[in-house]
Amino acid sequence: MPEDVKETTAPQQAIERIGQLFKIEEEIVNKSAEERLKIRKEKSTELVDEFFVWIEENQNKYVSKSKIGKAFTYAMNQKEGLMRYLEDGNIEMSNNLAERAIRPFTVGRKNWLFSGSPKGAKASATVYSIVETAKANNLDPYKYLTYIFKSLPGVDLKEYPEFINYLLPWDEQVQAICKKAE
Repeated sequence: MPEDVKETTAPQQAIERIGQLFKIEEEIVNKSAEERLKIRKEKSTELVDEFFVWIEENQNKYVSKSKIGKAFTYAMNQKEGLMRYLEDGNIEMSNNLAERAIRPFTVGRKNWLFSGSPKGAKASATVYSIVETAKANNLDPYKYLTYIFKSLPGVDLKEYPEFINYLLPWDEQVQAICKKAE
């Protein structure tokens, strides 16, 4: 057990262990993917391995239907996916960013019951997806939607499907025109 993990309850120990990993991530947030991967291999891999050993050693001490029992089972069932961030410096340790991005969507989901039709709900979800993708790519959503709506009329996407590539948020021209003001 790492020195700074005290003899406390299992949930507290888990939080402390995971907190150590988040602390490392805070320290490397502005580094290149290669640097992040190197530091993760040096600092995080051993902590993650110890975390899963700790779970295996303690999992049978708790009722499987208890909250901590369910948390241990979840972690073990998701081990491969949870460890994937140790293999690629581009992968985030958690999905917090994605969850924050979809939070308004999940909050608004009940309102979409009144979209009038399934097509209306699908249209709302599509626009929402475009807006959130623009935000994730540091674009001004209004500028981006305006750019798309001005560029699409008259384009035959069946004949020229590659045209859509010029409208994607990571396209250089789209970035230049629609970049969020800082």
